[in-house]
Amino acid sequence: MTRDAPQRISLEDGGELLLVEGWLSPPEAARFFGALMREVPWEQKAISMMGKQVMQPRLVAWFGDPGAVYTYSGVRNDPLPWTPALLELKGRAEQTAEHAFNSVLANLYRDGRDSMGFHADKERELGENPVIASVSLGATRRFQLRHAGKKKGVAGRDIDLKDGSLLVMRGTTQHFWRHGIPKETAPVGARINLTFRWIESRGRSSPAPAT
Repeated sequence: MTRDAPQRISLEDGGELLLVEGWLSPPEAARFFGALMREVPWEQKAISMMGKQVMQPRLVAWFGDPGAVYTYSGVRNDPLPWTPALLELKGRAEQTAEHAFNSVLANLYRDGRDSMGFHADKERELGENPVIASVSLGATRRFQLRHAGKKKGVAGRDIDLKDGSLLVMRGTTQHFWRHGIPKETAPVGARINLTFRWIESRGRSSPAPAT
């Protein structure tokens, strides 16, 4: 299978997207999906939302280099060591995104009832203009983008992220846009999403582009 040509999408206020459908062939996507279902210690975590503790509507796991600690929604995530499958995908994502990554948030959407609310990945440890590479495996789910300032005349964008696709968010996307995965009313299978990131820590500033 030939990889589809990358689609470059410009967003209002300096956001940039790179979408590559068919980034993985169907056999490759199936292999990685099976490996991650077996290897990842999926868990459902409680997060802080509007002053209350609620359970995340999906299963998650955090992996990365030692010291790549990530805190969001009041939860500190200490990295698990890389699995072989995640390391292989990280290397491929770095080549396409032309950016180095030292961590990944793995999300498992068990069915259409699992979701992710609108948010922006703009925590301090992600740096000023984070580059995030999102790999989708399994069922197709709708990825929604909405302008954070709700500017008049700025339309949102909906993208169906298919099995084996890669979406790179960069530029000022996390400053001016929020994104999420809505619930589905129709039956839908399981989906794994991997968002590769660079976590800044003491002595670890933003990386040079990957080669």
